[in-house]
Amino acid sequence: MIIAAWWPDLRSWPWSNKSAHQAEKPINGRPPRAPRPNYNKIHAQPLPVNAYPLPPFIAHNPLSWLHIAAVYIRENLSPPPSHPEPHYRALWLASTGTIHVTDEQTIRALWEKGFFGKGSLSRSEPTWLEREKRKLGVSAADTSEQWTRQRREERRQFKNERAKKEREAIEERLRQETGDAANGTAVVRSENQREISIVHEEQTTISSSTPPVNGPPNQPSSSHLPNPPPQHLPLPLTIPNREHLQLSPEETFFLVYALDALTIHLTPTSPPLPLSTLLNLLCTHSTFPPTPTPTIPPSNPFLISYTVYHHFRSLGWVVRPGIKFGVDYLLYQRGPAFAHAQFSIVVVPSYRHAYWRGRQEAEVGRKGKSWWWVHAVNRVQSQVLKNLVLVFVEVPPPVGAGEGERDGQGGGDGQQGQGEEIKDITSLLKRYKIRELVLKRWTPNRSRD
Repeated sequence: MIIAAWWPDLRSWPWSNKSAHQAEKPINGRPPRAPRPNYNKIHAQPLPVNAYPLPPFIAHNPLSWLHIAAVYIRENLSPPPSHPEPHYRALWLASTGTIHVTDEQTIRALWEKGFFGKGSLSRSEPTWLEREKRKLGVSAADTSEQWTRQRREERRQFKNERAKKEREAIEERLRQETGDAANGTAVVRSENQREISIVHEEQTTISSSTPPVNGPPNQPSSSHLPNPPPQHLPLPLTIPNREHLQLSPEETFFLVYALDALTIHLTPTSPPLPLSTLLNLLCTHSTFPPTPTPTIPPSNPFLISYTVYHHFRSLGWVVRPGIKFGVDYLLYQRGPAFAHAQFSIVVVPSYRHAYWRGRQEAEVGRKGKSWWWVHAVNRVQSQVLKNLVLVFVEVPPPVGAGEGERDGQGGGDGQQGQGEEIKDITSLLKRYKIRELVLKRWTPNRSRD
C-alpha cells in the first residue's frame, strides 16, 4: 500500500506518450465516440441456462483437490438451479403458425443469452422501445441500428476525405511538373477566375435586391414570415412496448426440447403444450398450406432443418437465419454483437438410401439444386467475405417401413411406411446423418501458386 501511494503517475511526466489532456482531444477533428455497451458482460452466458463448472485442477497443489471435492459434494447434496424458474413462456399463434414472446424480461433473457429470436419491429435485436424513447427525447441511449448508421456515415466521410487528399496530391504533383511557365499561366488564370467570381458575387447581390414580381416591393414575402412557435405537446410518461420477439420453429424446439427452458402455450391461460404435440404442430406448418397428417415422414422439411440447427448449436455456434444472404443459416462464433458471421449454411437433403429410389421426395431433391445455383450462391458469399458450407442431410427411411422397402427390394403400394408416429424424439434425430462440405470460390489471380 505504501509503494502504491508513493508511485507517481507516469502519464503526467513530460516524456510520456499520451497525457490525459491529449487523450481527450478528438482524432482527425472528429468528436470522440460515445462508449459502447460492454457486450462481454451483457452476453456472458452463451445459453439461457446456468452452468456451474468445477474449479481448476492443479496436480501439484493438494488444496485444489480439497476444493474440487468440497464443491462436488455441495452441488450433489444441494444442486443449484440450472433452469429458469418459472420457465420462459411463449405463445403459439395458429393463424400465422408463429411463436411470439411478449414478456420483456423473457425477451431480454433469450436475446442476451444465446441471441434467440428477432424483434418484430427491429432488424435483429428488439430495440424499438429504445428508439422511440430517443425520438421523443426521453432517453439518450444508443441502439444497434444507430451504431450501424453512425459507422456507415463515418466510413462515407473517410472515403470522401481520402479521395480529396488523393486529388490534392495529384494536383500538387502536376503543378510541380509543369514548371515556372505553367505556374505563370496558372497565376493569370487564377486572377481571371478571381475577377469572374467577384463579378458573379456582384450580380448575385444585385439580383437579390430586386423586388418580387408577384407583389409590391414593400409587401413581405411569405417565405420570410417567421415560423410559428412549436406546440409543445405533453409527452406520455410511459410508452407502451408494441414490439414482440418472434422465434423461428427451430429455435423454439431447441429451447423446449434440448434446453428445457421454454414452454409454449396456445393462450396466456392454457397449460403448456406437450413435446409431441408441439413437434406435430411445427412439422404440420413447415409446408404451405399446412398439411396435418397422422404420421410424420422423415423427409419433413422441419425435421431436416432442425437436425442441422441442433447439430451446429451443440458444437457451440450461434445459429441465425441467413435469408439476407440467400442461405438457410449463418454461423457466428460468439454472436452478431461481436463479429460478422464466418460461415453460410445451405441445407441439402440427401436421399441415398435404397428406400427412396423412384419416390417423389428423392426426385424433387435432385432437381431442386443445380450447378448454376451453387455458383450464384457461392459468388454472393464470397462478396460478403463468408465461406459457403453445403450440409448434406441423409434422410433415413421410415421406421414403420417393411424390410423389403427398407432394402429397396419391394415398392409395395407406396402407402406403407410413408410416415411414423413420433414417440422417442432422441432416437428419431439420431437416425439422421450430416456431412459438411466447405465450398470456396477459386480465382486465378489469387491462386497462382
